[in-house]
Amino acid sequence: MTFRIAVVGASLAALLAIGLAAVPAHSQTLDKVKQRGVLVVGSKADYKPFGFRDPSGAITGFEPDLAKDVADRIGAKLELEPVVSSNRMQFLQQGKIDLMIATMNDTAERRKIVGIVEPNYYESGVNVLATRKAGLKKWEQLKGQNLCGIQGAWYNKPVAEKYGAEIVAFKGQTEAETALLQGNCIGWLYDDTAFAERLADPKWAEFEMPLETIMAEPWGIAVRLEERDGPWGHLVSKTIEDWHRTGRMIELEKKWHIPASAFLRKMHDKYKSK
Repeated sequence: MTFRIAVVGASLAALLAIGLAAVPAHSQTLDKVKQRGVLVVGSKADYKPFGFRDPSGAITGFEPDLAKDVADRIGAKLELEPVVSSNRMQFLQQGKIDLMIATMNDTAERRKIVGIVEPNYYESGVNVLATRKAGLKKWEQLKGQNLCGIQGAWYNKPVAEKYGAEIVAFKGQTEAETALLQGNCIGWLYDDTAFAERLADPKWAEFEMPLETIMAEPWGIAVRLEERDGPWGHLVSKTIEDWHRTGRMIELEKKWHIPASAFLRKMHDKYKSK
C-alpha cells in the first residue's frame, strides 16, 4: 500500500510538473511589470524621428513617447531597449523586452511569431532613397542593380523577385546609410517614412525618392504570442484605441515634424465616436 501511494504521488507530481511546464513562462507580463515597477519596451534607436538617440545618448522620438504613455498608464517606470529589424521579435520571444513598439509592419508571417495587437497604430510603404545620378523613374530599372537594405525587412525578397534587384542587406540603418553614401549601392530600399527626415537635410542633396511608394502596410505593436488575447494584450489594445480616439498620435506627428499621415486621420475618424 505504501509503495502504491508513493507511485501515485510521484505520478501526480510528474503530471503537475508537465502542466506547469506547459504554461508559458511569460504569461503574466502585466503582473510582473507592476511588481517590479519597470516596463521594458523594445524601440528603434536608429530610425529618426520614430526612435533615435539624442545628443545625450538617450532614446527619444515618436515611439518612445508612446512607450512612455503605456508605462504611465500602469504606474511603471519606462526602460527602453534598442532593437533592430533582425532581432526585435527574438527579443520579445526571449523575454528581453515586455512590449515591442519598433516600426514593425504587420504581416501574416510575423503574426505566427509574436502577438501583434489590434488595432494597428501607423502605416508605411516601401520606397528607394536613390542617388540622382541613377536617374530612376520606375521600379523596373532596378534589375541587376545593387540596393542597400536592412536585414529582416519583409519586403527584401518580393522586391528582389519582382524587380530583379540585388539586395545587399545590413544589420541596421547606420550601416546601410554608410554603404549608400560610399557608393556601394545605387539606392537604399526601406520604409518611405525613414526618408522624409533625410531628404530635408542638405547632406542628402544628391539623393532623391523618385519612385512611387509600393506595398503600403500598417505597423503593429506586439506582445508575446501567448499573451495577445490575455490581460496584457487587451490593455495594449485599449491603449492604442485611445490614442486613435483622442488624436494623441496626430499630436505626436506634429511634435516630431512628421508629414501628416492619412492613416492616422482615418483611424481617428473611426474611433472618435466610440
